[in-house]
Amino acid sequence: MSCIFCRIAAGEIPSPRVLETPDLIAIRDIAPQAPAHLLVIPRRHVESLASLEDASLGGKLLEGVREAARLAGLAEYRLIANTGASAGQTVFHLHFHVLGGRPLGALG
Repeated sequence: MSCIFCRIAAGEIPSPRVLETPDLIAIRDIAPQAPAHLLVIPRRHVESLASLEDASLGGKLLEGVREAARLAGLAEYRLIANTGASAGQTVFHLHFHVLGGRPLGALG
């Protein structure tokens, strides 16, 4: 298995979990871009949001985002899913970035 997120989800690479369910894990990003920077990752390999065909899994991921943010003490946060290399996706396993802990400002 060469996908780093599949290996983390399988427990092959240790990573403290913020949240863990049968469908997903949430971990802290190793290179945080905000005081709180979480990654919500499906256990099953899905390359990107564009290739997610399971609406049920999509809903579970969004519920996981909400719960991971709550557990991290975030009432306000930014949610990002980079889809494709030109959009900044560097790990081709769907994951959501949850950023907060300071004012993030407008995008644009």
